[in-house]
Amino acid sequence: MLTLASKLKRDDGVRGPRASNPASDSTRRVSVRDKLLVKEVADLEANLPSTCKVNFPDPNKLHYFQLTVTPDEGYYQGGKFLFETEVPDAYNMVPPKVKCLTRIWHPNITETGEICLSLLREHSIDGTGWAPTRTLKDIVWGLNSLFTDLLNFDDPLNIEAAEHHLRDKEDFRNKVEDYIKRYAR
Repeated sequence: MLTLASKLKRDDGVRGPRASNPASDSTRRVSVRDKLLVKEVADLEANLPSTCKVNFPDPNKLHYFQLTVTPDEGYYQGGKFLFETEVPDAYNMVPPKVKCLTRIWHPNITETGEICLSLLREHSIDGTGWAPTRTLKDIVWGLNSLFTDLLNFDDPLNIEAAEHHLRDKEDFRNKVEDYIKRYAR
């Protein structure tokens, strides 16, 4: 999968010691983001939760990928939820942008795909937001956990879904199952 890594190594070998043409060197420079992503993608692929699958539509663009989460327990068991992740040029100083592409009834994900996950916040008061020490693996594990232990009804983004759960847990379960049948198969 690490096509970009192979390309980076090949380009380094082709370039060899500093060439006499500085213009050609500058066109071959690899961004800090891309160098980080080569390492992080290898680590991510080696430590992917069993309920997750990562897809790189273009293996030479590690800054854009899709994640499919298929929970094997809880309210969302049996569903397939697709997320897109775009890693900005300023990564790792700023977090990736993540959106849920699957319509879902969830207290921490809106029906339009916005996600409430503290580590995706650039600034957070409680210190649980993004930090340069975080990696793509943290994001994937965090998204996966939104379907199990990080499912949070007390501090929701989708207030209507959280209130629905508090009012009638069985009806909430039925609505989640309906959404899975309609949107997440």
